[in-house]
Amino acid sequence: PLPQSEISKVLGLLEILEDHGGKEDIYKLARELHYESSDLVEVIRGAELLGLVTTPGGDVELLDAGRRINAGDQNAIKALLKERMLNIPIFQYFKAMLEGEEDHRMSRKDLLDELARILPKTNPDQQFHALVAWGRYAEIFGYNRDHDLFYLDEGQTLE
Repeated sequence: PLPQSEISKVLGLLEILEDHGGKEDIYKLARELHYESSDLVEVIRGAELLGLVTTPGGDVELLDAGRRINAGDQNAIKALLKERMLNIPIFQYFKAMLEGEEDHRMSRKDLLDELARILPKTNPDQQFHALVAWGRYAEIFGYNRDHDLFYLDEGQTLE
């Protein structure tokens, strides 16, 4: 399952780690950022899932991919995150599912049903919001609220 953290918070974590020499104690970070430990853990899980940090012991450490994100401009960051996300099984799964649809889209209801089927121990609404938010940021997926349609981002917008 996807962690419940915003990409902007993951990117912020990478910048802070860079400022701290690439490594910091998780509890010191939580105090410095005024985060509850559980909130910070979700952000760290997101960064770890993307292969941007590692967590040896009680520390969080920036990896080379995280350093490349920090050094990139907005377009480079999106491209790097897209590459990373497409290595995560849930993104691969829904990308392949959408590619199999004639119009490369599916309804929100169908997406929620599928999330509930493949991740039965998670909250499908939370997974939906994370998948859409992360996928939109990296320009993998799009979502049209007016029509409740989830779609493959191929550079177009849905009318």
